[in-house]
Amino acid sequence: MRAPKGTSDLLPDQQSDRERVAHAAQRILEGAGYRRIETPTFEATELFARGVGESTDIVQKEMFTFDDGGGRSMTLRPEGTAPVCRAYMEHGMHKLAQPVKLWYLSSFYRAEKPQAGRFRQFWQVGAEAIGSDDPAVDAESIVLLQTLLDDLGSEGVRLRLGSLGTAETRERYREHLIAYLRANEEWLPKDVVDRIDLNPLRAFDSDEAAPVMEGAPKLLDELSPDDAEHFAEVRRLLDAVDLEYEIDPTLVRGLDYYTRTVFEFTSDALGAQSGVGGGGRYDGLVEMLGGKPTPGIGWAAGVERILLAAGERPTAEAPVDIFVAYAHPALRADAFQLVYDARREGMSAQMELAGRSLKGQRKQADRLRARWLVVLDDAVVLKSLETGQEITAPESVVARIRREDQL
Repeated sequence: MRAPKGTSDLLPDQQSDRERVAHAAQRILEGAGYRRIETPTFEATELFARGVGESTDIVQKEMFTFDDGGGRSMTLRPEGTAPVCRAYMEHGMHKLAQPVKLWYLSSFYRAEKPQAGRFRQFWQVGAEAIGSDDPAVDAESIVLLQTLLDDLGSEGVRLRLGSLGTAETRERYREHLIAYLRANEEWLPKDVVDRIDLNPLRAFDSDEAAPVMEGAPKLLDELSPDDAEHFAEVRRLLDAVDLEYEIDPTLVRGLDYYTRTVFEFTSDALGAQSGVGGGGRYDGLVEMLGGKPTPGIGWAAGVERILLAAGERPTAEAPVDIFVAYAHPALRADAFQLVYDARREGMSAQMELAGRSLKGQRKQADRLRARWLVVLDDAVVLKSLETGQEITAPESVVARIRREDQL
């Protein structure tokens, strides 16, 4: 029996890499005032239909949806922003000092074609800042993701930056784009033609439509003065910290809730599917979900994608302070007591659990790279596996190790 297609087991020797991402995210994001949040694995389907958008690939064909047994439609979360905004409203976070800064490291689910670093069950680290439309929040959000990727050693990382304007700006632009697509639909692939009226901006995501889209009107050219100034200020702040970026007028992202600033980090180390993470501003999402008009911005980055972009890196095994060996089964209880005492003192300790000979137990201590080996026989022998020093019949093994470590 195998794991479901498109899913992946997380094996013990892979845990250290995941923990490295978690520790870096916590240190960097909480250092900037973000607090961790965890939303339920499944939510009402309506949350994603309204928040993510009926016209998106996610809602149309990538969600895992089921009946909860009581006639309610539920969906395994395909993304993190809509659930965080739901929690923001439900728990009265609008009463807190704004913006409310939240981060998460959670599993998500999408019924899409599995590929390198992308599974149907996958992990993302994300950050959301809700309650401010200040361009500085946009710039901070972008810089934090860049800092995380740099800290984890992601290679060949590039930043693409764009703006979608406000909903009103985008609606005016949408009419111009639809007219252009209709005039050129005979050269467009069928899936793009089928979605011209539903979501024309997604035509920019189609590789097949790329030749036609080179001549399409660009949203950046039609920004309102306020939108243009907001985008210019975001760039000024990024320039102030020497963060390099490429302005991409075709960057639209895959979710309907984005407004104004959008961005994506790619890595040359990932080949054709180069996206590592990205996000943008979603000033209308909270209102779309039934709340009061509330600005927000956020991003998410795939943990699997981050690790692929970072490449193979040596990981240090968890240290073992003490390995307890014993010469015959009658001493097992004494070994168990010694391990228990060492762990209570904050040391990492292991004992023989597989019936090895005394010689085999010594080899196991070496394999674990234990600092100290304790052998229970006619006498208790404490040996440093780093220096070879042996101490016979110490008054207290744990106390003697503490004393030796302080010398």
